[in-house]
Amino acid sequence: MAPGIRAAALALTAVASVASASRAQQGAPAAAIAIRAGSLVDGTGAAPVRNAVIVIRGDRVEAVGPGVRIPAGARVIDLSAYTVLPGFIDAHVHLASRPLGAGDFVHRGVTDDEADDALWGAANARATLLAGFTTVRDLGASSYANVALMRAIAAGRVPGPRIVAAGHLIGISGGHCDENGYWAGALGPEHGPREGVANGPDQVREAVRLQVKYGATVIKICATGGVLSQGDEIGAQQMTEDEMRAAVETARMLGRRVAAHAHGNEGIKAAIRAGVTSVEHGSFLDDEAVRMMVERGTYLVPTLFAGWSVATPEAAAHLPAWMTAKGRSAWEALQRSIRLAVAGGVKIALGTDAGVDPHGQNAREFELLVTVGGMTPQQAIQAGTLNAATLLGMEHDVGSIEPGKFADFVAVPGDPLADITRLQHPAFVMKAGEVYLAPSP
Repeated sequence: MAPGIRAAALALTAVASVASASRAQQGAPAAAIAIRAGSLVDGTGAAPVRNAVIVIRGDRVEAVGPGVRIPAGARVIDLSAYTVLPGFIDAHVHLASRPLGAGDFVHRGVTDDEADDALWGAANARATLLAGFTTVRDLGASSYANVALMRAIAAGRVPGPRIVAAGHLIGISGGHCDENGYWAGALGPEHGPREGVANGPDQVREAVRLQVKYGATVIKICATGGVLSQGDEIGAQQMTEDEMRAAVETARMLGRRVAAHAHGNEGIKAAIRAGVTSVEHGSFLDDEAVRMMVERGTYLVPTLFAGWSVATPEAAAHLPAWMTAKGRSAWEALQRSIRLAVAGGVKIALGTDAGVDPHGQNAREFELLVTVGGMTPQQAIQAGTLNAATLLGMEHDVGSIEPGKFADFVAVPGDPLADITRLQHPAFVMKAGEVYLAPSP
């Protein structure tokens, strides 16, 4: 057996052994774990608490506070030199996607297959978890790779954040959610509703139902053109309002929420009127769109890290000129739009669009929400914890450190409320009571 294959086999055996041992212990009473936190920022927006204790039983928080007693016999984790926060949440990732600088990003549609997507996904999921992100919303992958990854992580076969997965993105033929720029027939038969390409309300309904049939737990539509798609205008509305409404109504009947990729203002407003839960990117917002979002409670997921990444000189070195030109246009507008949204009181959830920007560097978004968006560090932390959890409909399980919620924690050195970049250097990561990263002895 070749050394690389042997190493992979041993790694898979180790993962299986851990999962088997965990299953064997499920019938036994869970031993308590107690964490001593030097400072606790709980994700609710409350002031930090010094010298708090968090008691964990199984995968949930049992008690938290400065006066909490450590149970007899509990395993104690001393994080008294750190600030402890809830596990971070990224509401917009593409775990099965390689980042822009990794190989031929433009032609990955004909160079990568389902196996490549699966392997990229497993590696990127691990990097994301170790960066402190214990929950993500994956908004699109080919061949349902994100759904398969969601199931593998939930079953304990690979390490990674818990995932809310969209399956395929849904959009029009030749639009942002289609594969463009190839000669007719290069990719085989034209994609249809199963692959997320839908024209007219009836096909959109079918596409939503098929995504749910094959495991999607959230729906994503492409309301406008995009930066990385060839042959479309970034701000142009692509789906009609009737098509968007069909997506929202069908998803709602099936218990799913809808996220709308939307850069241009008219497409954004149509998506809001159609009832989407969140607008992704929102590059060209105006005052009216902001008012509409506030009135209807629509979230904005601004993906600042992706906007910044595509506009950098490094991106220009390995991307076609048409792509970087669209990227610069979007980034210039997005900086104004995020400030407008924050000042106007729009609900903001953190999302990076990782897969455009590098996986594992997701916490850069916190910094950009402060330096570009004008949020306070506390507001930025909430965007990536309780706000994002509420957007995903998971606020009863994740997003803050409270009794009954999953034991998802990140510990960082220093004070992130004074220096938000501290969140980019986690020393400790726990997900559902399992430690994945610990400080060096």
